Amino acid sequence: MLKILLSRIGKYRKETILTPLLMVGEVLMEVLIPAIMAQIIDVGVAQGDLPYTFKMSALLILAAFMSMFFGVLGARTAAVASAGFARNIRHDIYYKLQDFSFSNIDRFSTSSLITRLTTDVQNVQMAFQMIIRMFVRSPIMFVFAILMVLHNGGSLVFVYAVAIPVLAVMIVVMMNKAHPNFEKAFKSYDGLNRVVGENLTGIRTVKAYVREESETERFDESAGQIYKNFVAAQKIMAMSQPVMMSVMYLCTIAVSYIGARLINVSHMTTGQLMSVYTYNTQILLSLIMIGMFMVMVTISRASAERIVEVLTTVPDMDKNEDGVKVVANGDIEFDHVNFAYKPGSPVLEDICFKIRSGQMIGILGPTGSGKSTLVSLIARLYDVTSGSVKVAGRDVREYNLKALRDEVSVVLQKNQLFSGTVEENLRWGNKDAGDEEVRRAAVIAAADPFISSMKDGYKSHVEQGGSNFSGGQRQRLCIARALLKSPRILIMDDSTSAVDTATDRQIREALRNDVKDLTKIIIAQRISSVEDADEIIMMNNGRIEDIGTHSELLGRNANYRGLYETQVKGREEE
Repeated sequence: MLKILLSRIGKYRKETILTPLLMVGEVLMEVLIPAIMAQIIDVGVAQGDLPYTFKMSALLILAAFMSMFFGVLGARTAAVASAGFARNIRHDIYYKLQDFSFSNIDRFSTSSLITRLTTDVQNVQMAFQMIIRMFVRSPIMFVFAILMVLHNGGSLVFVYAVAIPVLAVMIVVMMNKAHPNFEKAFKSYDGLNRVVGENLTGIRTVKAYVREESETERFDESAGQIYKNFVAAQKIMAMSQPVMMSVMYLCTIAVSYIGARLINVSHMTTGQLMSVYTYNTQILLSLIMIGMFMVMVTISRASAERIVEVLTTVPDMDKNEDGVKVVANGDIEFDHVNFAYKPGSPVLEDICFKIRSGQMIGILGPTGSGKSTLVSLIARLYDVTSGSVKVAGRDVREYNLKALRDEVSVVLQKNQLFSGTVEENLRWGNKDAGDEEVRRAAVIAAADPFISSMKDGYKSHVEQGGSNFSGGQRQRLCIARALLKSPRILIMDDSTSAVDTATDRQIREALRNDVKDLTKIIIAQRISSVEDADEIIMMNNGRIEDIGTHSELLGRNANYRGLYETQVKGREEE
């Protein structure tokens, strides 16, 4: 785990190496200061040597200034190194997510990935900064201070020989007990992010159903779970401070008692005892800082494990960089395809059909019949469990993934627009498209009239998620964006459900007449959206129930006929 994280230091190696060296310089100066003070007391003051006192005082000031210089510079390099380290981790996680398949993302969940990119990385960043500063500074300070105590009053070292093991045992026990609670706390963050995300995304639904109190209760429950886990962990870690301070005061008492006896028998001078007091503080503060470092490591360990889990996950869909890069045409074939999101729970079973390039195909079926899953296999959003999906006569797994998806445009059920302008959103399909190409795609999608009627036209602002557009307008913008890719295959997954029937018909006619070579697959709930398709696929319970034209299905398929009669009757009543 440590090796994987440290490999992300990258170009911040210089600051990472320089920080510990500066910490060594700071410690040397701090350790030198009490020794100089001892000399001032024992020689300069005791003997009344004023020039010597002034000389050593100047040396003391220089040491203090150098200590401050090394400390400030070390703090700056540590900040740069830790911030850069966190930046690299976020960069690698984000780029790793771009390689994840839908099934990888389903495994982690969106809320969990957001937590790992934010809270977990922040914890690891803080721990890293403490490692290159305190983990170096405190042990070196401890060792040097012990050596100086040994030099000034050797027998006083036995005080620390008792104190150090006591502190070490306490810290290790507290770490082992607190870690599971911190691990639970960070997992609880995933739940909190999920609740907040769902609430903000569906705020209109929440208000429409007057569910604010219910949502507040959900939030309080998630936040309360984090509180409980952190309190459980902090109760354990809170014991560290009083234990450390108690040991520190006991050591001070012991040093005072033993030091006084050594002065009485002339084995120690007053100046040496004064310096030992300072070294005593340095030794025990070093131990306290090591304890605080261990607390931070305990907190960040759970975060580090979650980060490494993402970084080491192998995407279960190979990009096939050396695969076929040219999709010859829009022919599609499903050859005995089976698919399951989870083993033992099939979603699609024995799917077989062929589509010729340029055809318009409709797909109908009840909710949960596998329509969306079926078309997602064409663009390799998921891979088949068995069988094969072929495009232009080749298994989709033989293609370079980017080349395949460039030729398969999918307009999903959930319309997603991004903050920016209308033009910028449409150019997601083709960033190099000219103004005429953008307008032509919008005309085919029946989006040009409402875009042109806006004050700024194609330069009009789009709010996050397209919230300043109606559902039908968002759908038409998404269709235009997909067409701008100039793909060989266009999949419309119930993407005209929010437009009126007249506009729906207009879009279909434009697709049939203006992009004749484009293979068009339309998933719909309304028969009117697919009745003029070359063929209609009826699905039920993950299987193909029937395939035929509108008239053929109307004559032989009872389910299709029942659905048609229901919808026709409804239109007549309207």
